[in-house]
Amino acid sequence: MAIVLSIHPDHPQPHRVAQAANMVREGGLIAVPTDSGYALCGHLGDAGLLDRIRRLRGVDERHLFTLMCRDLSEIATYARVDNATYRLLKATTPGSYTFILEGTKELPRRVLHPKRKTIGLRIPDHKLALALLQELGEPLLTSTLILAGDAEPLGDADEIAARIGKQVELIVDAGTCTSQATTVVNLVGGAPELVRAGRGPLEPFGLESPV
Repeated sequence: MAIVLSIHPDHPQPHRVAQAANMVREGGLIAVPTDSGYALCGHLGDAGLLDRIRRLRGVDERHLFTLMCRDLSEIATYARVDNATYRLLKATTPGSYTFILEGTKELPRRVLHPKRKTIGLRIPDHKLALALLQELGEPLLTSTLILAGDAEPLGDADEIAARIGKQVELIVDAGTCTSQATTVVNLVGGAPELVRAGRGPLEPFGLESPV
């Protein structure tokens, strides 16, 4: 059964953040609250992690994974970002957005979309998630914690423990968080393209919500 680790959402206790980071370094799959529901998170270099997340999510190899980063410099390391895209990212991060970008050679091929070689990237607007990223000193490989048959991500640690407590190593409990997913914007090719309308406003991209 997963360890449930309570951490303050606004004033994360450093020793508890370090405990969560160590679980990631040891290869654990953890559930972490963000500004847009919980995310399943693990170490980027762990080859077995992808299959574990796919089984939990009920998705196939075409599922787009996301790197959760602490700042724009990390995004620029793992994705191809031109000047116009960088300015757009700077204006909209941190926030409840996932950006689809072309991955760089710094990324293992297994985490990229098998045909388009893209990756999702985001910088969360959540103090605990950012504290964990700072402690790790590298991005987290993540996927929104939406289980098969659900429409929205899980937002409560007790519910997560009841439903998948035997399939993850650690659940971070920081109180109930929003259960609305990120807005997903494709930035490959220049002009922003809406993939999924979510919590992040569309106005910065000149996009409109689908009818």
